[in-house]
Amino acid sequence: MSEVINTTKGPFYFILTGIPGFEASHIWISIPFCCLYTISIMGNTTILNVIRTEPSLHQPMYLFLSMLALTDLGLTLTTLPTVMQLLWFNIDKISFEACFAQFFFLHGFSFMESSVLLAMSFDRYVAICRPLHYATILTNEVIGKIGLSIICRCVLAVLPSLFLLKRLPFCHSHLLSHSYCLHQDMIHLVCGDIRFNSWYGFALVLLIIVMDPLLIVLSYAMILKSVLGVATWTERLRALNNCLSHILAVLVLYVPMVGLSMTHRFAKHGSPLVHVIMANTYLLAPPVMNPIIYSVKTKQIRQGMFRLLFQRKVH
Repeated sequence: MSEVINTTKGPFYFILTGIPGFEASHIWISIPFCCLYTISIMGNTTILNVIRTEPSLHQPMYLFLSMLALTDLGLTLTTLPTVMQLLWFNIDKISFEACFAQFFFLHGFSFMESSVLLAMSFDRYVAICRPLHYATILTNEVIGKIGLSIICRCVLAVLPSLFLLKRLPFCHSHLLSHSYCLHQDMIHLVCGDIRFNSWYGFALVLLIIVMDPLLIVLSYAMILKSVLGVATWTERLRALNNCLSHILAVLVLYVPMVGLSMTHRFAKHGSPLVHVIMANTYLLAPPVMNPIIYSVKTKQIRQGMFRLLFQRKVH
C-alpha cells in the first residue's frame, strides 16, 4: 500500500518541478521567464496608471480593461515567487499551506480573467447594439456591482475545490509536475476517493471554460447581426475593429486553457515537457500579451502611454 502522509504530524512539503530534462540549464531558462514576468508587470501597471491618470478613460470599456490588468497582475504575482526561486536558487519545496494558498489565487485569478472577458463582451454588445442607452445601462454603480459579482463568483467557485482537496490524504509521492500548484496536478497525488472532486472539477469546466466562451460567442453573434443589418461597410469595419482587441484577448486566454485541459485529460502519459510548456503558456500568455494587444490596438491607451512617458521625462 502507498504510504499516506499525515499533514497534522510535522511539516509537509510538496516538491516543485522545473523544466524536465533541462535542470542544469535553469539559470539560463530563467532569463526568458524573467523577461516575460517583467513585461507583464510593467505592461499591466502602465495600463492601470494610464487609465487612472487620464480622465477621458474613465469610461466603462476602460474600467473593465483596468479590471483585466489587475487580474493579469494578480496571476503574474501568484506564480512568480515559486517559478523564479526554483530557476534561480533551486528551491523546490513548498509547504502544504503555501501550496494551497497559491492554488486558490492561481485558479481564482484564472477564472476571474474569464469572467472579466465575459463582462467586456457585454460592454461591447451594449456599445454597438444599444449605443443610445450605453451611458444609462453601464453606470459606475452597475460596473461596481459587476466587479463585485466577478469576485464572488470566482471565490465561490474555487473555495469548494480547495476544501474538497485539502480534506483528502496525500500519498508518499508528493512530487508536483510544475513549478506551482495546479489543481489538475495536485489531485493526482491523492490516495483517497476523488470521484466527487472530479465531478466538481467537471462542473467548473462547464461553468467557466465552456459557458463563458459560449456567452462571448453569443454576444459577438448578436453584434455581427446588428452591424451587418444597419451599418455601411465603413461603419462595419470600424465596429469590428473596436472589438478586435477583445477578440484577441479571448483567444489568448481560451486557446491555452483548453489546450492544458485536453493535455491533462487525454495525454496523461505524454512527455512531461509538453505538460510544462502548456501550463506555462496558459499562465503567462494572457498577462504578457494583453498589455501588448491593448497598447497596439487601442489608440486612447497608446496615446495615454506616450503622455505618461513624456511627463516623466519632463519631470
